[in-house]
Amino acid sequence: MYKKKFYSIKNNFLAIEEKYSNYKDSKVAILPVPFEQTTSYGKGTAGGPSAILDASHYVEFFDEELNRQFCFEKGICSLHPLDVSKKKGKKALASIYEAVKELIDDGKFVVTLGGEHTISTAPIQAHFNSFKDVSVLHFDAHSDLRDEYEDTKYSHACFAARVSEFTNDITQVGIRAQCKEEYDFIKSKGIRTFYAFEIRNGKYGNDWQTEVVNSLKENVYITFDVDYFDPSIMPSTGTPEPNGFYWDETMKLLKLLGEKKNVVGFDVVELSPRKGFTYPDFMTAKLIYKMLNYFL
Repeated sequence: MYKKKFYSIKNNFLAIEEKYSNYKDSKVAILPVPFEQTTSYGKGTAGGPSAILDASHYVEFFDEELNRQFCFEKGICSLHPLDVSKKKGKKALASIYEAVKELIDDGKFVVTLGGEHTISTAPIQAHFNSFKDVSVLHFDAHSDLRDEYEDTKYSHACFAARVSEFTNDITQVGIRAQCKEEYDFIKSKGIRTFYAFEIRNGKYGNDWQTEVVNSLKENVYITFDVDYFDPSIMPSTGTPEPNGFYWDETMKLLKLLGEKKNVVGFDVVELSPRKGFTYPDFMTAKLIYKMLNYFL
């Protein structure tokens, strides 16, 4: 069984008092997983979860768009980081799966914080095994559908290929870097991919967000690699790619998703904090809070 330990106001998400952050009364459970073993270009994702939690202390409780203070309505509990640094491949994923599944079984809406994208296979499978008819919505600059990368099937570049071993109900958004084998895999497996160049060239008209939402089943799990964003607003990531996406157009999609579908959980990964440059950390923390406001 996963041994739970919880952060106090000093270190938890949003720095909220125990009344609104204790495990029993909180709807949301935030699980940091600072796992980093296969990053291949820029490194530092192990520092992502703590940077997000630190930056969240400066995110306002009140959302003026929705006229609510979500954290006081639903409660957000922040758990101590799950340490899987001494495990690799299947063993690391098994530990993450066990922890996330236990939180789901306790009735929590689970937000998993990476760490590298490798971790996402585990929470996706935990939600897939807990809810019926789940679509995976994958925000990313990269397809991450390589069967193997740098001599391992459990690389950050392979996580979606591992997900495809139990479901091909995957919609990818923002893709703008992949190898030929990934392109062919998408075609052969029928994975729905909204390429950045197609969105920018008007393939879906002026409302590509609706096309994305319409591709999904009622229940949706989101895996969000921050390199989906354009490097001009998200430079703190291992493999930034040009022609990325911006805040307003992304919020439009997330808000529509919350209105039309039932989001069952999500993870946010691949933030690589840079010393003395905190804006991307804050932006990621605010992204998470906006998603909670939209979805619950």
